[in-house]
Amino acid sequence: MKGIALSAGVGLSWLALALPAAAQGQAQAAPPQVYTGAFGAGFALTGGNTDTKTFHLTFELTRDPKTKNVFKANALYLRANAQGQTNADRLLLGVRDEYSFSKRAFVYGAFPYMRDPFKSITYLLNPQGGIGYKLIAADRTALSITGGAGVVWEKNPDVNVQTSGTVNLGQDFSYKLSEMASINQAFRALWKTSDFADALYHTSISLVASITKKAQLKVEFIDDYKNVTPSPATKKNDTAFITSFLYKF
Repeated sequence: MKGIALSAGVGLSWLALALPAAAQGQAQAAPPQVYTGAFGAGFALTGGNTDTKTFHLTFELTRDPKTKNVFKANALYLRANAQGQTNADRLLLGVRDEYSFSKRAFVYGAFPYMRDPFKSITYLLNPQGGIGYKLIAADRTALSITGGAGVVWEKNPDVNVQTSGTVNLGQDFSYKLSEMASINQAFRALWKTSDFADALYHTSISLVASITKKAQLKVEFIDDYKNVTPSPATKKNDTAFITSFLYKF
């Protein structure tokens, strides 16, 4: 009986030593990802009575070292041709850095870029900075608002570059439907201090669903509204409905 008890005691001792080592090995084998993101594309082609070609490229990158600082970058290029003529040629770029000084409050700096010849925007640059607050910060739901100020440089065809200060407002929302799908929504507003009627509003809403571990399907609606256009012939509102296949990294 003593031999059995001794053997059992030795076995439990080895088990007690082995479990922390195994747990430590698992922790070392799966360190948290600092960089995450995705890039994707979509393409549509029709023929016969109508001859159209549409394609777009999209890119997203997030650097989150699980500290107080988060960096994000994104890009979208959309081009469409109908009957041999281009009728859409839009490029959106953006970088953003957020630094949290509490669990919910943060400061941010952002640099969005827009080019849309069909909206008579040769380019629009709006570096800005401000503060934000996370109204909801749960595992499945996130909602935040931001407010700030900046400078805008807008170039229109046959017109000199226009420079103005800006007042900026933003809102972001995300909800995880499950481990495989989520809904995301964002709103951005820019008002020129030289003329508050000259405003630009950007809204997007998307549904993202995982197909495999690395592949996703993204369906997105984008709306850009500019209250003051260079000419009456330029429409104020532009929308796009986009379906993308994404590869995560």
